[in-house]
Amino acid sequence: MATEFTVSVRSADVSVGTATAMKAVFVRDLKTAFRQPQDLLNPLLFFVMVVTLFPLGVSPEVSFLQQAGGGILWVAALLSVLLSLDHLYRHDFDDGTLEQLVLQPQPLFLLVLAKSLAHWVLTGLPLVLLAPVLGIMVHLEGNSVAVLCLTLLIGTPVLSLIGSIGAALTLGLRSAGVLLSLLIIPLYIPVLIFGTGTVLAAAEGAPVTGQLALMGAFLMLALTLAPFASAAALRISLSNS
Repeated sequence: MATEFTVSVRSADVSVGTATAMKAVFVRDLKTAFRQPQDLLNPLLFFVMVVTLFPLGVSPEVSFLQQAGGGILWVAALLSVLLSLDHLYRHDFDDGTLEQLVLQPQPLFLLVLAKSLAHWVLTGLPLVLLAPVLGIMVHLEGNSVAVLCLTLLIGTPVLSLIGSIGAALTLGLRSAGVLLSLLIIPLYIPVLIFGTGTVLAAAEGAPVTGQLALMGAFLMLALTLAPFASAAALRISLSNS
């Protein structure tokens, strides 16, 4: 894996442009993920099971589900993304590819951004595509389902970008999954609050433009700052390993 990555991304001097390097990292992560389908299916199955079992364990009443459905789907999506974060850098760390990534002449934060986008395509985007079916299952109305999908489309990239920081910080540690949850969940709370609040406001017929704008601001902030933080965390983790 490390040799394949080096051949595809590295070249003599800096003849490989940054965009080409980012594309190579992005495509490689997609190909690697499809070679291990269980890592792709586990978060999706978890998402479906949580949403399916919640009405059985709490209340199957339509009025309750219409009010709590947005929160149920958002909590399930958050936990599903969290479940997949441990694999974001783990395989590359184990086979030596991550060291090659750090040694590339291209900016590390852009390569980290490519990996985070690949993680979202593999984890967050399928959740967005499943959300309409599960939203109907919990009796959300059409407008609420549309707003739910829009909030997930904006919010799940934020979860992947913030999660990459925690995944980089806990790289190589024992019980990394527990520590990762403790580090990342507090940072996820604002996205969760605005995501569920927007769906609830849509269900009540209230305007949601302001809340969607705030979620968009979260996304822009994460795109701007999270790759730098993740790159710094990766250098720290590799220097201590």
